Amino acid sequence: MHEIKKEDIKQEVFDLYDDYAHNRLDRREFAQKLSAYAVGGITVASLMSFLSPDYKSKIQVQPDDPRLKSEYITYQSPKGGGTIKALLSRPAGATKPLGGVVVVHENRGLNPYIEDVGRRAALAGFISIAPDALTPLGGYPGNDDEGRTMQSKRNRDEMLEDFIAAYDYLKSSKDCNGKVGVVGFCFGGAISNLMAVRLPGLAASVPFYGGQPALDDVPKIKAPLLLHYAELDTRVNEGWPAYEAALKKHNKEYTAHMYAGANHGFHNDTTPRFDKAAAELAWKRTTDFFTEKLS
Repeated sequence: MHEIKKEDIKQEVFDLYDDYAHNRLDRREFAQKLSAYAVGGITVASLMSFLSPDYKSKIQVQPDDPRLKSEYITYQSPKGGGTIKALLSRPAGATKPLGGVVVVHENRGLNPYIEDVGRRAALAGFISIAPDALTPLGGYPGNDDEGRTMQSKRNRDEMLEDFIAAYDYLKSSKDCNGKVGVVGFCFGGAISNLMAVRLPGLAASVPFYGGQPALDDVPKIKAPLLLHYAELDTRVNEGWPAYEAALKKHNKEYTAHMYAGANHGFHNDTTPRFDKAAAELAWKRTTDFFTEKLS
């Protein structure tokens, strides 16, 4: 089989994957459009495999890492009277309350990458909670295709309430110092922006390539923002100039970074959209920001 390398892939292929990952193309349409790029010994099947996440070999912080105490918990969902499952992680042997971080997944539930991010946040010195918004539907199903389908069946505003409830859970925890921030990716980036609108007590918000809130809601934002955008992510970036203008107009505290040559999803190290340099820089900026705002 022809070995595929990231540098051999045209940007149009990553753009197609973005459409597929955000339910603008179904699997059949995605495969059909990919066929135009299946040349030189590269098959459609091998392209689809190359673009799909590799969760098994990419975990940075193992679930049983002795430096952490990481466990699944449940908390009350404000909608429907049920509970939400979440991964709660904190440094092992912590002797004082820590700043809290809500980790919000992409549009496919609490997959292994987001669980890993939750553990990374704990390793950086915080108590983190990574909820699974798919809990009412049975939870993350073990693969992203089904996860996306399941998440599309949930109402976004109801999911927002579930993540706000995670914020409340952390804020009232004896292991948290009462200062809670949020970091989210893709769908989670949009939720991070919305939580900044909704929660006057939110201590920090870090959206990664997240959709922007309604401009009329910008005056409600009290939390300092650290926003990460990918240069090649034209879909999400379309809303940034107007959002930035509104943040400036209303004198909001924000810092924004545009990562040159990076695609949407550049922090996710399980797919070829991963940009190691951009991801590491963005994460360092994120943990430094949380250290400043949550201590």
